[in-house]
Amino acid sequence: MREFNVLGDYPQPKTPRYVGSNIRTIKSRIIASYRDEKYYDGDRNNGYGGFNYDGRWKKVAKLMIKEYGLTDKSALLQIGCEKGFLLHDFHDIYQGMTIRGTEISDYAISHSMPSIKGNIVKADFQKLPFENREFDFVMAIGVVYTLNLRDAISCLKEIQRVGKGKSFITLGAYRNELGAKLFKSWSVLGSTILHVDDWVEVLKEAGYTGDYHFATAETLNLVWRDT
Repeated sequence: MREFNVLGDYPQPKTPRYVGSNIRTIKSRIIASYRDEKYYDGDRNNGYGGFNYDGRWKKVAKLMIKEYGLTDKSALLQIGCEKGFLLHDFHDIYQGMTIRGTEISDYAISHSMPSIKGNIVKADFQKLPFENREFDFVMAIGVVYTLNLRDAISCLKEIQRVGKGKSFITLGAYRNELGAKLFKSWSVLGSTILHVDDWVEVLKEAGYTGDYHFATAETLNLVWRDT
């Protein structure tokens, strides 16, 4: 188990992302919970505010290939792949790679990249329809902390089950009270947002042995602003 940020080449926000009591409200969270057009391609307060392919994941795919020793013969799984942007970039680099993705949003699947749309299945994050040790590399970006604690542990155990040991996940986390306030106010789908030390205990409980990265108020450049 290693804390490691393989997303280092993903463009980070250069300007603050503002959060506040009247910015991302319970109405935003209700809208986001449906994971439909309003979440992906609607107002920014309700989700992505427009989720379109622009090639920014290409560098991440290349870094993952290098870091985890992936080849044209590897089998890869992304849990919660959304529209499949990262999977598309893997496919673009290695056409022979076995690529699979799972998603729970019908909207995301129906609007996924044509190159890998047929490789995506609808499945709960905590119950994967794959065999034991089927994949050389498993990733779950922005997924685990959207689940309640029990399901988050189940998801981590599933990552261990279907993978061969190489995996990468991101976890919604904080290191102090301000960080907790900022992240919880920003995240419209976050259900299990924990102190970084508590997440380590959860990972141990699940028997998770792969890599993990904490998404925090600092990494997301969150700033509080009342309106």
